Amino acid sequence: MNVLAVYNELLAKYGPQGWWPHHGGRKRPGFDYKFEIIVGAVLTQNTAWTNVEKAIECLFKKNLLDAQSIAAVSIKRLETCIKSSGYYRQKAKKLKIVAKFFLENKKSFTPSFHHLTTLRLKLLDLWGIGRETADSILLYAFNQPVFVIDAYTRRLLKSRGHKKLFMADYDELRQYFERRLPQDAKLFNEYHALIVKWGKVVGKGSSIGCNDMLETE
Repeated sequence: MNVLAVYNELLAKYGPQGWWPHHGGRKRPGFDYKFEIIVGAVLTQNTAWTNVEKAIECLFKKNLLDAQSIAAVSIKRLETCIKSSGYYRQKAKKLKIVAKFFLENKKSFTPSFHHLTTLRLKLLDLWGIGRETADSILLYAFNQPVFVIDAYTRRLLKSRGHKKLFMADYDELRQYFERRLPQDAKLFNEYHALIVKWGKVVGKGSSIGCNDMLETE
């Protein structure tokens, strides 16, 4: 499949999507947008973005939209604030783990090509962070050229008759796209957003399509 041609086709049809780092066009002065994106990547597991927005807005109003506050807040208060995102008990635990990791590794949390793989492995070692979430963090929060694969990506491939690719392992499929596209994080960002747009309009899906909601290791 000519993946660049498909990108151009989707872009011409739907136009730029304006996803993260300012998903929905909202900027929050004084907040670490990178960590806000990390929070969004965790909360969007297995739910629609509208539900995530409600949870993020609650965290913002309660002054909990930063790593230090999430690490310090009680688990019950955190659960209450993110309840709209679903699976809130699991997600609250994940947010605390990610917040602690972010605080402990903040200085080294500036990915470059030579240690991108190492950072990805460290993220995958965290409880509840699967490959899709880790890659979303690397792409959207840290502007790294990592192609995010979700359920809509597979549906798009299936709709075009690529049954073998549809069944491929996550990393095999990720590398398939990465090897056929310019190593441009902005392009990967827009491409993923366009695939999700296609999925919502054509692919008969109502959620973001994440696959690792229940991954716990």
